[in-house]
Amino acid sequence: MTTTPTVDPTRRAAHEAAADRLVTAAATATPCPPVRELLPDATLDDGYAVQRLVHERTSAGRQRVGRKIGLTSEAVQRQMGVDTPDLGMLHADMAYADGETIPYDRLLQPRIEAEVAFVLGADLPPRPVTADEVSAAVDHVVAAIEVCASRIADWNITLFDTVADNASSGVFVMGDERRTLGEIDDLAAAEMTVTCEGEAVSAGSGAACMGHPVNAVVWLANAMAEQGDPLRAGEIVLSGSLGPLVAADPDSTYEATITGLGSVRAVFGPTTEGASS
Repeated sequence: MTTTPTVDPTRRAAHEAAADRLVTAAATATPCPPVRELLPDATLDDGYAVQRLVHERTSAGRQRVGRKIGLTSEAVQRQMGVDTPDLGMLHADMAYADGETIPYDRLLQPRIEAEVAFVLGADLPPRPVTADEVSAAVDHVVAAIEVCASRIADWNITLFDTVADNASSGVFVMGDERRTLGEIDDLAAAEMTVTCEGEAVSAGSGAACMGHPVNAVVWLANAMAEQGDPLRAGEIVLSGSLGPLVAADPDSTYEATITGLGSVRAVFGPTTEGASS
């Protein structure tokens, strides 16, 4: 039986203050100072504690539809001085259809990343799993664009900041071309390109995501099983970026193409007065 560790009152107060800061930043569309200032000795567990508090305060009436994985690239991990991915929650109101206009002012400091989205067709067990077990549970995969966003000013983040901020989640766009894993020759070798108005702005491959995107889903499945919240049939998993992130501009269209999965477009509207969150 999993028990929740006791958190001392001072640490709990720092968690609450960090959650307050992030919720206010989203509600006022005003990036905030890094939350690490509130807890200089923060651990990864502290980050997830804040993430849960933010979720509790903002999830009323929202449907959770899956999870996202971040920091799957070795280069990004080295840049941030970490050796582990992180995860965040996906809700139905974060999803956009291919080519649907995304209100630019909904997001703070948006960045584009192209990735493979997995849709599960079967539950995963509440124990460590293998790549074969994950692959067998996948119903289909599609090309996807995650639009990351940061409530932290100037993306001045550490691992604690981004984990607390729901792994810097914004919105996501799913492609329409569904493929089973068996229909794709080699997902690790798949090439990815992102263009903006026809100009190439990012490139990468499936191997950039922990050697193979399935490996990222295995990591997530094991992390969720350890938390007593295993992945379930129907959930969407955004497996992590296949190339460098790109800052998103208003009134622009970004198209990601992944070998074997086709393409997907994130279309941004113009900026308006009075941004939301």
